[in-house]
Amino acid sequence: MTYAVHLHSERPDLAERAAELGDEIWPEYNLHGDATNRDWRRMRLDFPEYQFVLYDDASDAIVAEGHTLPVPWDESVAGLPEGFDGIFELGFGDEPKTALAAMAAEIRPAFQGGGLAARILELMRDVARSHGLGAVIAAVRPSLKERYPLVPIDEYIRWTRADGLPFDPWLRVHARIGGRMLRAEPRSLRISGTVGDWEDWTQMAFPVSGEYVFPHGLALVSIDCDGDMGLYYEPNVWVAHTVAPFTDG
Repeated sequence: MTYAVHLHSERPDLAERAAELGDEIWPEYNLHGDATNRDWRRMRLDFPEYQFVLYDDASDAIVAEGHTLPVPWDESVAGLPEGFDGIFELGFGDEPKTALAAMAAEIRPAFQGGGLAARILELMRDVARSHGLGAVIAAVRPSLKERYPLVPIDEYIRWTRADGLPFDPWLRVHARIGGRMLRAEPRSLRISGTVGDWEDWTQMAFPVSGEYVFPHGLALVSIDCDGDMGLYYEPNVWVAHTVAPFTDG
């Protein structure tokens, strides 16, 4: 199916309706990132021309949403942001922006599995192109990593299928449309909270201090019962897409 694409700046009414879409998609713990809790709303409000929704007019439904943020990037691996959290500091800074950071591709569960992931990435490249930005970079959350939380992300990204494509489905989507894996980012997104917070977010009990596997976690959460603190760093994978400029004809 084909859905209408609207920038937040064009349809603020749809942007407002889509504001809670992430609640349907992400595991509860993923909604409590230290940097995202602080900066996500600012990104949406200050950069509406870089956020978009896919909308089905016939059913008046928000199908999906794409979030991006322009950042400076010198096209080197060393010049990448310091993980997902580092994107905000660069995006809100004054340095000239040369690339677009893909922040999230959120597809309503009822519409998942129909090829929209690749479509959203292509739309992100269109957004970059429209602003004269030469690349899209993404701190990718590998979708099957939650099944292998004990495997280091540096090892996980080397897994491939028989056809040579990445083992991980979301990394495969990027690879099929020309994305290049640049490096693993073991400590990309920081999430901290009290032990009680983590018990609420995961529906688990943490009776003693230690490192725990938990539902949908890509890595382990470190629980300190004496200090009443749970600390988790989500691993990501940096992927870059070259954006060709518009051509005549």
